[in-house]
Amino acid sequence: MADQDRRARGLENMSRAYGWQVEDGPGDWFGITVEHLFGTVWEREGLSFRDRRLLLVGLLVGFGLDDVLALQLDAALANGEIDADELREVVIFLTHYAGWPKGAKLNGAVEAAIAKHATTDSP
Repeated sequence: MADQDRRARGLENMSRAYGWQVEDGPGDWFGITVEHLFGTVWEREGLSFRDRRLLLVGLLVGFGLDDVLALQLDAALANGEIDADELREVVIFLTHYAGWPKGAKLNGAVEAAIAKHATTDSP
């Protein structure tokens, strides 16, 4: 894949992962993030976008990165990658591995994302 194609795919994947349109930006850090992480790693065969999202959610819960977690939950719902029932099942599963305090925070974030998504879907 040509560098320009990789950058374009990276920006597309980054926008999908974050749930908003990401514009191209300056600097090596941004370029490496777009081209390598989102243009190469998120493009690899073997895992679906949804699979990668679920792994990322688990990691964010484990590390307590709640601000980034909310972005991922919102984007997953908006993109139709995970539905409300599946997210609630993720809460139950991760609570048993990450611990009850982190599970309680996750539950709150999931319910907030579901409520937000339900109001944005309403006519």
